[in-house]
Amino acid sequence: MRDLSTIVKAYDVRGVVPDELDESIAREAGAAFVRLVGTDRIVTAHDMRESSVPLAAAFAEGATSQGADVVEAGLGSTDMLYYASGTLGIPGAMFTASHNPAKYNGIKMCRAGASPIGQESGLADIRRMLEQGVPAYDGKPGSVTSVDLLADYGTYLRGLVDGLDDIRPLRVVVDAGNGMGGLTVPPVFEPLNVTYDALYFELDGNFPNHEANPIDPENLRDLQAAVRASGADIGFAFDGDADRCFVVDERGQLVSPSVLTALIATRELAKHPGSTIIHNLITSYAVPEIVRESGGEPVRTRVGHSFIKAEMARTDAVFGGEHSGHFYFREFWRADSGMLAALHTLAALGGQERPLSEMLAQFSRYAASGEVNSTVDDAAAITRGIEQSYGGRDGATADHLDGLTVDLGDGRWFNLRPSNTEPLLRLNVEAPDEATMAALRDELLSVIRA
Repeated sequence: MRDLSTIVKAYDVRGVVPDELDESIAREAGAAFVRLVGTDRIVTAHDMRESSVPLAAAFAEGATSQGADVVEAGLGSTDMLYYASGTLGIPGAMFTASHNPAKYNGIKMCRAGASPIGQESGLADIRRMLEQGVPAYDGKPGSVTSVDLLADYGTYLRGLVDGLDDIRPLRVVVDAGNGMGGLTVPPVFEPLNVTYDALYFELDGNFPNHEANPIDPENLRDLQAAVRASGADIGFAFDGDADRCFVVDERGQLVSPSVLTALIATRELAKHPGSTIIHNLITSYAVPEIVRESGGEPVRTRVGHSFIKAEMARTDAVFGGEHSGHFYFREFWRADSGMLAALHTLAALGGQERPLSEMLAQFSRYAASGEVNSTVDDAAAITRGIEQSYGGRDGATADHLDGLTVDLGDGRWFNLRPSNTEPLLRLNVEAPDEATMAALRDELLSVIRA
């Protein structure tokens, strides 16, 4: 029996091609997927990696062998696949390794209506079938057809964002990182009152310019320089499958995803007063403060899209944001869309006259460290020691929603989480000002790395 534990992750199937993930596995995954969701029709899409087309074709073979018809949407972003699943009302599979290097690929799967499939909601069952063998199907095989959804996807997204038709002229720079933003940005942006400079829009799964991973500051350097050089109003960076969006202001400074979460939350609360907003526990404390001030109800969750989507369903939240650049919208089947986040930011910026940095200043209230990783031998022991040292201080409170979070009062808090896959501890610190944050961060790191 094969052991596929290394490639069946928490939210998708992902590995090095062809050493870990090949067409044979993709074919069986297609068959297992159809058996899991019990459907007679699915939709697929794929990114620009060289291995994506053959993997998607093999997956379709497996799906049709189980009697399901396959609608191939072709090249697209992950949120375009969610759009296809939502509008067609059928399960879907996206072939991408997101921000990972060129040698990787993967399969993100969802049920009808873009409902996510993770370990607890079907991936473990798919892994079991792949390891033990997918049962044969003796009925009529399904068929494969193609559909072009790109223009309709752009129209649908623009229709979800108030104020886009009335924005002032904006100069924009977009870095697609040779990923799927190079395909999806033009049909989404071109009807708008924006002029955009395109960086690395050529679809190339070898990523010749930089990795399509905007959470790494090094991969934002070209965008920041281009914004400053051109005098642009704003810059956007998308990851490889364009489901995450990062923003830089007119000075070329990175805008915190927490600030974007707060901005979009206020816009959605203006449209849906009193609604719930989801934020994970790494986002700034400014987010729940601003949500309450705007008449909304903030709900804090663990890190990870499966937790956010589950809480959105439970609370009927209108919007959710993560520190990692994922933004979730109730009107988009509770799925994440970097493009929708970009459109909300353009609508907000273009609906008033101030530069982006000034417009967003009200949403930036604290100084944050960002995620700082430390390699450790015994994450649990270090975490226990940190909790004993800091959790018992006067006025401090601690919780274990995801790792260890300690609120020290006066706007000072930190979260310490172990990695699920590496011997790492991930530290996030926030405080009212940069000096206080840096002092607390360095004090904690000296203990963690001792």
